[in-house]
Amino acid sequence: MTQVLVLYYSRSGNTRKLAQQVARGIEAQGVEAVLRTVPELPAYADGKIPAVSPNDPFVTRQDLLDCHGLALGSPVRFGNMAAPLKQFIDSTSGEWLSGALIDKPAAVFGAGSMLHGGQETTLLTMTLPLLHHGMMLVGVPHSERALHTTEGGGSPYGASSVAEPHHPLMADEKQIAKTLGQRLARFAHTFYHHLR
Repeated sequence: MTQVLVLYYSRSGNTRKLAQQVARGIEAQGVEAVLRTVPELPAYADGKIPAVSPNDPFVTRQDLLDCHGLALGSPVRFGNMAAPLKQFIDSTSGEWLSGALIDKPAAVFGAGSMLHGGQETTLLTMTLPLLHHGMMLVGVPHSERALHTTEGGGSPYGASSVAEPHHPLMADEKQIAKTLGQRLARFAHTFYHHLR
């Protein structure tokens, strides 16, 4: 069965909420969504803002090898992905050397706490290592009506949300995340069956 890895880091839980919506979109296409996270870095486990206890398993190298597509999600950190996720991505040089992710479709999503707080630059910078891996990027086309009505997150670059911790996602943010998951699943399924 075609499977898409939904890999994220979430400190407050908002990125995890987006990951779940992306996964719903993936599964709506009859593709398996594999939700995984990364561990907190010891340097950031300061106790001031508790990290969300992972309800999803930590990612493994085998998850990368087994997936037919990848959705990568992070909170906004000064316009870039969070350090725990970046540390994992930086450790994938073995997969880069072997070409394990070449020609697999990928998408990105992220969560921030304010408008104009760096959501789009976070999404764009997350695409750079995916391009180095030879992955094919999937975004959200303007045919998705929620892009025209959203008062929160979401852009052609990927799904995003704008919310304080523990606030629900807006309806348009959910829709954009689901659309992103659906498109990613369709490409993953098509490429998997044509490249086998």
